[in-house]
Order: sequence, then C-alpha cells, then structure tokens
Amino acid sequence: MMGFGRNKIPTFKIIRNKKFWKDVDLIIWIVPLILVHLSCFLIASTQRNLGITDWYQHAIIAYIGSLIVYFLAQFPLQNLRKYIFPIYIIAILTLLYVNFSGTSALGAQRWFSFAGFYIQPSEFAKITLILVLASILDRKRFSKLSHLIKPLLVSCLPWLLVFIQPDLGTSLVFGAILLGMLYWSGMPYEWAFIILATLVTGLLAYLYPIGLFIWIPIIGFLSYKSLPNRKILTLLVIIFHSLIAKLTPWFWETVLRDYQRDRLIIFLDPSQDPLGGGYHMLQSKIGIGSGGLIGTGLMQGQLTKLKFIPEQHTDFIFSALGEETGFLGSLLVIFLFFILIFRLIKIALEARTDFEALVVIGIASMFIFQIMVNIFMTIGLGPVTGIPLPFMSYGRTALLVNFISLGFCLSVSRRGQSIRKNL
Repeated sequence: MMGFGRNKIPTFKIIRNKKFWKDVDLIIWIVPLILVHLSCFLIASTQRNLGITDWYQHAIIAYIGSLIVYFLAQFPLQNLRKYIFPIYIIAILTLLYVNFSGTSALGAQRWFSFAGFYIQPSEFAKITLILVLASILDRKRFSKLSHLIKPLLVSCLPWLLVFIQPDLGTSLVFGAILLGMLYWSGMPYEWAFIILATLVTGLLAYLYPIGLFIWIPIIGFLSYKSLPNRKILTLLVIIFHSLIAKLTPWFWETVLRDYQRDRLIIFLDPSQDPLGGGYHMLQSKIGIGSGGLIGTGLMQGQLTKLKFIPEQHTDFIFSALGEETGFLGSLLVIFLFFILIFRLIKIALEARTDFEALVVIGIASMFIFQIMVNIFMTIGLGPVTGIPLPFMSYGRTALLVNFISLGFCLSVSRRGQSIRKNL
C-alpha cells in the first residue's frame, strides 16, 4: 500500500516527460533559443553604460515563452476551433480599445497597460487572424472568386484598426499572412498575382502614370485567362485597378503621415535626407559594413556602443549583428532562420488535418515576411517599416506571440508524428 502511494505517481511523470521529449521537434526548440540568447548579447551591447536591462527582460520572456510552448505542444490544436470566434471578437475589441484609449509612443497608439505591463494587441491579432483564416479555409477549394469574400472580410477589419494606429508595418504582415494561407489552400497563383498587382498599380499611379496604359491591359489579359466568368470578372478587375490608380495620389497625400511617406520612398536614395528620414538606413548600412567578414566581436561594436542608431535594440538589431559578428555571423543567423522555416513547411506537409497545416503555413508566412522585410530594411534594400526581426528584436509582446506560434506548430508536429507511427 505504501509502495503504491510513494512510487506510482513519480513513475508516471517520468514516463510522460520521456514520451514528450521523444516526440518533440528539437529544431523548433533549439533554433529560436539560439537566436534569443544571441540577441541578448546584442541588446546588451546597444545599451552599454546606460544601466538598462532590456536584455534581461528579453531572456525572461523567452523562458516564459518556452514554458508556454511546452504546454501548447501537448494541446491538440483542433480543440481550439470552437473558441476561435470569441478569440477573434476579443482581438477586435482590444484593437478598438487601443485606438481610443491606448498608450502612445513614438507617434503611434499601439499599447495598453495591464498589471504594470505594456501589451501590444496587434501582435496577438496576427496569430488570431491565422487561426480564423485556417478555420475558414479548411477544406475549401477555390472554384470561383466569391470564395475570397469571407477571408478578405475577416482580414480587413483588424488590418484597418492596426493601420490607423498607425502601424503600417504590422498591417503589411496581415496581408502576407492572408496571401500565404490563400495560396496554400489552393487559390490559383494567377489570382495571387492579380491581388499583388494592386501594389504595382499604386506605385505606377504615383511615380509613372503613363505606365498604367500598358500595365492595366496586362492585368486584364491575365484575368481573362485565369478567372471564371471571364468577361464580367475581367471588367471588374480592370475597373478595380483603375480605381486604385485614381485613389493612390489622394491616399498618399491625405491618409499617410509625413514620416510614413518618407520611409516608403527614402530608401531609394537615403542621402537625400541624411539627418532625417535616411539617417537610420545610412547608419545601419555603415554599421553592417564595418563588421567585415568576422565582425568586431560581441559587445565590442563601436558604432553600436556610441548609439549612432536610435532604438537599435528593436527594429535595427540586425545592424548590431552585422557589426559585431560580421558577414559570417549574419549568414549563420539567416541560415538558422532558413532551417526554422524549412522545418515549419515540412510540419505543414505532414499535418494531420488541413486546419493544422494552414495554421502552420500562416505562422511560416508571418515569419518569412518579417525576416525578409527587416533584413532588407537594415541593409538598404527596402523601406523602413518598423517590422521587428523574430526572436531577436526587443519587444516583449512580439516575442511572446512568436513562442505561442511555435507552441501551435509543435502541437501539429507531435500529432503528425504520432499518426505516422500508428500507420
């Protein structure tokens, strides 16, 4: 009797833990933690001699996030489906609250305070949108254009609420998530091209209007070749792109703020405003270039130490990486991101259900877009959009959401492995 009471429960716990670690996807655990620990050194380097401990908070959030990953990995993602609509409503309500009563910083109203912590609801809105879209697109086959209405509607509301904060960068992430999940669910690539072509239409309308006389007929031809109900829908696509072309100059001058306009065009020639809109980009490129092949060493970057780039520990952490670890260190980080994304796509391919696969693809799309845009921004190949580098840029809410996302992916991975073993 005593032996049963003293030995049975501990034995069960050991077996359970062994089973978990046997099935766990180590790439999902190890790669993010390597990136986080490296970024702690970089964050500390950007704040040397200032007495700020953001690197310490970054590590704590990562460890809390790892615990969340552990628990979410044991939770079947399918069980979450019945709660998705209430979660979506809560996400919309929190975005509305922030827009009216949130905390402002750096010209944007994106946070609210809860129990002494500042929370950014737009980060949670990203993972919420992924869950909602996965539920809508589950088992959907695109045979007509009306199938796009529901995904577009549920995406537009959070996008609009985030855009008017204003947070242009995060609003763009919503678009990347939507397109990635639509394509994975079977939307023809021609449709994706027609949607993306609106960006080109807008750019031409503002920079080179005469080019629209060639561009819009090309879009019309592609629409006629790929869309059902060819004549009617082709006419609607042409009208829509013409409307985009007409509204773009008004949108540019009236809706976008001065600093947003500067960010979107100054990357073409940062030297036009070296002390204003082009300052971050010029200093970032100088910092990355000064690292050379192997860098100056962690905590040894002089440009980082002298704080030539304001708020470098957030959106421009890659410039500190380039200076202190050089080309080889930067290449290693990019390779780690590649391994992580490759693994996520493999998990999606092996997922048990379409819903689980779509969730993983939505998360992969979010990571891919943020990684590419952030790195391009820091090396001068893209505009400054304020998009953080996953697991490396300082931002407590963003880091926590990234780990929650990995927890969902690990849950899908473990269920996929258990199904394959039982076959």
